[in-house]
Amino acid sequence: MKRVILLLWICFFSISSVCAENSKHNFVPENGLVSDENTAIKIAEAVLLPIYGESINNKKPFVAKLVDGVWIVEGTLPRNMKGGVPLIEISKDNGAILRVSHGK
Repeated sequence: MKRVILLLWICFFSISSVCAENSKHNFVPENGLVSDENTAIKIAEAVLLPIYGESINNKKPFVAKLVDGVWIVEGTLPRNMKGGVPLIEISKDNGAILRVSHGK
């Protein structure tokens, strides 16, 4: 009988630990963590600046469009300037950076 009680106690403790771990609060807004284009652009600038440096400021304004749950943020090439612009893809749901690129 003691073994059965001990076994039940161990099972209860194990299940309680797993349930407590899975019940951590994690709020995700209905519209996703990156709900609008301004937020997507701010994230893009924060990621692109350390990679490409201050030169990304010459590729503003950044334009964001939502395609199938992914924000595609691109820079703008100034008139009469040759070259490419930075591009970044960001998940609308969780803010994950899916792709970073720069055209030539």
